[in-house]
Amino acid sequence: MPEYVLLDNLVTALNIGVVIVDRERRVRLWNHFMEMHSGHTAAWIKGRDLCEVFPELPQDWFSAKLRSVAYTRQAAFSSWTERPWLFRFDNPHQVTGGPKSMYQDCTFLPLAGPEDERVEHICVTVMDVTDTAVYQQQLQDAQARLLEMSIRDPLTGISNRRHLEECLATEYQRARRYELPLSVIMFDIDHFKRINDTFGHQAGDDVIRRVAGIAEAQRRTPDTLGRYGGEEFTLVLPETGLEGAHAAAHRLCDTIAETAIPASSETIHTTVSVGVAALDTGDDSHDKLLDRADAALYEAKSMGRNSVVVARPAE
Repeated sequence: MPEYVLLDNLVTALNIGVVIVDRERRVRLWNHFMEMHSGHTAAWIKGRDLCEVFPELPQDWFSAKLRSVAYTRQAAFSSWTERPWLFRFDNPHQVTGGPKSMYQDCTFLPLAGPEDERVEHICVTVMDVTDTAVYQQQLQDAQARLLEMSIRDPLTGISNRRHLEECLATEYQRARRYELPLSVIMFDIDHFKRINDTFGHQAGDDVIRRVAGIAEAQRRTPDTLGRYGGEEFTLVLPETGLEGAHAAAHRLCDTIAETAIPASSETIHTTVSVGVAALDTGDDSHDKLLDRADAALYEAKSMGRNSVVVARPAE
């Protein structure tokens, strides 16, 4: 069997697309893979401008890629991560919820011998990488979900203590570096043990979730709200001085006191005690700032609860 017949059989049998075009994008070769997925036969498409047959092709990008390969005589590559597909073929492995189009890796190869003065033809290979792309996207989604779970409190959905403290440490460093204000609000549900003992732990969980929801609704985008532990919460307010933090604390305290919380078959009214601290020169760490807010919180508790107390200056 002549070598050219063997080569033709190989190109036909390959489970990847093989297209050869000239410098004007006219098709010179169109293998079986391309026929099967495009619906166009080789006999019909040969001699036609590829971009006219496939108007969805990124014409400027595609033409520039051909010129670059022809000029440099170097192969070029296009990954699905940069451009999901070159030819918009249906996904042959489609299942419910899967991608509708085939993801593709494409290679551009100059076709010229060492004696040729210029490259007249370029081979474009099209590889179906849909399964790989779907797997990688599922893996990335799973990793994103795991990351989200690792920083969220499972009961309330707000930040957990570890993530909260990481955010506070970051904001503390930023505030010190750029001489920005920074404030912390700590608040605790009043008489929470009484709620648990009277209405049950499920009702207690409902109250925690509702209080967290109220605080989350009042949180600004740059702020971080976290569950510090049990029925205690912390709100980190970047670029916010004592006056702004004090006002925010009063809004939060008043809103919670005015809210009727449905819990199990009961309606519960609760309040919070709030401590507020703003960064000052004596705070040599973010922990000290947090400690001052915590001390102010317990002072609010000792004063009868349902109140806001501003922390004493750092010593």
